[in-house]
Amino acid sequence: MHSGLQYILRLGLNRDTVSFSQLVKLVDQIGGDIVALDLVRTEEETTVRDLTVELPTEARLADLQTGLTQLSGVFIQNVSDRTFLMHLGGKIEIASKVQVKTRTDLAQIYTPGVARVVDAIAKDPSKAFQLTMKRNMIAIVTDGSAILGLGNLGAKAALPVMEGKAVLFKALADVDAFPICLETQNSDEIVETVQRLAPGFGGINLEDIAAPRCFDIERRLSQSLDIPVFHDDQHGTAVVILAGLINAARVVNKPLEDLRVVVAGVGAAGTAATELLLHRGIQDIVGYDREGPLVRGRRHPERPSWDEYAEKTNPHNRDGSLRDLLQGADCFIGVSSGNLLHPEDLAGMAPDAIAFLMANPIPEIAPEEAEHYVRVVATGRSDYPNQINNVLCFPGLFRGVLNVRARTITMGMKVAAAEALASVVKPQELGPEYIIPGVFNRQVAETVAAEVARAAELDGVARRVPPSVL
Repeated sequence: MHSGLQYILRLGLNRDTVSFSQLVKLVDQIGGDIVALDLVRTEEETTVRDLTVELPTEARLADLQTGLTQLSGVFIQNVSDRTFLMHLGGKIEIASKVQVKTRTDLAQIYTPGVARVVDAIAKDPSKAFQLTMKRNMIAIVTDGSAILGLGNLGAKAALPVMEGKAVLFKALADVDAFPICLETQNSDEIVETVQRLAPGFGGINLEDIAAPRCFDIERRLSQSLDIPVFHDDQHGTAVVILAGLINAARVVNKPLEDLRVVVAGVGAAGTAATELLLHRGIQDIVGYDREGPLVRGRRHPERPSWDEYAEKTNPHNRDGSLRDLLQGADCFIGVSSGNLLHPEDLAGMAPDAIAFLMANPIPEIAPEEAEHYVRVVATGRSDYPNQINNVLCFPGLFRGVLNVRARTITMGMKVAAAEALASVVKPQELGPEYIIPGVFNRQVAETVAAEVARAAELDGVARRVPPSVL
């Protein structure tokens, strides 16, 4: 399947010697698709057109350019990458909510009128939620140490991802969000910086911070701030996994609490997902990482979080290879690396098994292969059914958090988010290829927000209760 790499090639085409069918044949030969062929202008003997193509890999672009130059009457004037074009100048901007057209306007939004608002907030700091951007603003904080699947590339390289996340916050849940990319990977410095920035925000979304530091940073900030702190790579993934698993269990007609689960990859996402599944009642979970199964008593001095994980999981002290662990298991959750599994590993799983293959862009095993051995398959990719995508969680969750001005995010709120997300898939729609709604389903953010707000009130962390929550 194509990965969605789109390019625009501006071509000069001799009207007498070049046909559209030649272009179609060339693009098809290199495994691409023509998206559009738009007229730019007409000249005396040639036409200038923009050829938009989708190619499976970046290397195919060179093949296409070579093929075009070999066609008589074709001249390449310019080549553009559509993804890069969308990023020119960044993807977000600051826009004013008020107009400044008169002296009266100026006096009210700035000096001297603003002094009255300053005084009101100084006397009652909670009024900052009413009278400033704090009521609807999230900080997206990263150190660039774990960007997508690309690794530790630093703060500047992380900025396009944070901008994209800000766009999704606004588009899907009308939440304002601002990227904060920190030029440090020192946990103490990150914590101190966020603490100093916190007054201007209603919540903190930590993003792309590597494990195990992310655990310590989130814990310390959650303890020291009076606004929610949420590491999306951990908890956003966990919420969507639980939502998918709730519905997958219904498809295979097995009680959720009785599932025997193997988690491959005990990093940020694997740890958070396990904690959420345990809280929801699943008891038989075994974690597996590069040193093998996590078993009580087996120490990992460089990863104390693995020792803590082992104390909570693997109640039967199962040991052995990944294939051994999967014998009789009901569910495999992979948040690890591509091509980790072989078909024989899945062959010994329980009947009507479930596989969440979330390594990206290459899953732990090709979904087409996994389907021969398991009943339900989910991935982290958009070109297969059942995409486990954090965007299904964080916009709605933070919308709910801001609506009630929550102090923190509780386990109950995360479970509520997962159950709300699962509920968007109606019983009559549920099936092996539809256990989780699509990312453009407009009901998702609204449904998640409402249930998160309700859970915040039940858990006693809401400062404000809108009428719709009661």
